[in-house]
Amino acid sequence: MSAQRLAVALVVTRHHDGKGGVADDLETTGGLTAWVREHTGPLGDALDARAFTADPETLAAVRELRGAVRTLFAHAVRTGPPGPVDTGALDRLNAAARAAPRAPRLEWPDGGAPAVRTVRTDAAPERDRLLAALAGDAIALLGGEERTRLRACPAPRCVRYFIKEHPRQEWCKPSCGNRARVARHHRRHRAAE
Repeated sequence: MSAQRLAVALVVTRHHDGKGGVADDLETTGGLTAWVREHTGPLGDALDARAFTADPETLAAVRELRGAVRTLFAHAVRTGPPGPVDTGALDRLNAAARAAPRAPRLEWPDGGAPAVRTVRTDAAPERDRLLAALAGDAIALLGGEERTRLRACPAPRCVRYFIKEHPRQEWCKPSCGNRARVARHHRRHRAAE
């Protein structure tokens, strides 16, 4: 998983399918099971990811959490004056995080900077621990300095987010850079005709 954060890995399970559409790696319980097993290390002590098997309720809950995190990522990368945060997304994120024995809570006042608070909770079932681990990483990212390096990929048809690792990085991956350069080339040649 290189330097990719767990929260970023979660949101990029929705990505360009290479055919002009969007693919979803979490379309099925099997997709979620495979994804969790691929991220055994980052999930840490939250659950035994190698033995994890998703059920439909867990899939629905993870997809709902992913939607909330994507919404908050979009807010974090937007340019211009700060607007109101989607409180529904913020509430979903914080509710998922509360399932952990010690949960981070993201507080983000309108027009202000986000802050992370720690809240104590009781032990939870596996589904809740998974959601809490995913939400906790999203809260750590959005509430920390790393948020300033969060980017939405500007390549045509790309829906991914990434953490900018070096000053010249513009796209989430090289294929997006190639697609952007090809699109730019075609625009220039059409304008010249």
